[in-house]
Amino acid sequence: MNLTESIKNWGPAARVRHNHALEHATLQILAEKRKAGRLAGFSDARGFWVIGEVDTEDLIGAVEEGIQRLNNGEHSLAIHPNCGTNLATAGLFGGAAAWLSTLNMGKTWGDRFDRLPLVITLVTMALMIAQPVGPRLQEKITTDPNLGDLRVMAVERYVERRPPAHRILTKG
Repeated sequence: MNLTESIKNWGPAARVRHNHALEHATLQILAEKRKAGRLAGFSDARGFWVIGEVDTEDLIGAVEEGIQRLNNGEHSLAIHPNCGTNLATAGLFGGAAAWLSTLNMGKTWGDRFDRLPLVITLVTMALMIAQPVGPRLQEKITTDPNLGDLRVMAVERYVERRPPAHRILTKG
């Protein structure tokens, strides 16, 4: 096993990847069923958060369905189009392109203005290149839809937060 695989399969990292896959599946199932408005989520080794207004029973149902569907091989649910991995990839690629386009640029405002078309072109190209890379990174690195014995231990609702939040605690 190579170093990357060792890190991905290391206890806490593996748990985050499983929880991240289940978080994505849950959000996609809620969206499919139109059971919630705009939601956000983030995962850690203990489970995941769902931020936004959603009925707790609908959320629990989506989590349970997500586990079942992922375990039945519907691994595409683990890849979410609005994942932070996609955004971070686009930001990294776009930022690197912008930085590269400013190398050896003159110091006057005229020099900077003359370079603007190149900056825009390179950043646009970088964002286009990043579009398929983010989901691929989710697939290969940041999620693992093979949940194994992952199970939900608790679902907690935090109504005092604005927007409200749910904490889904997992084990396995």
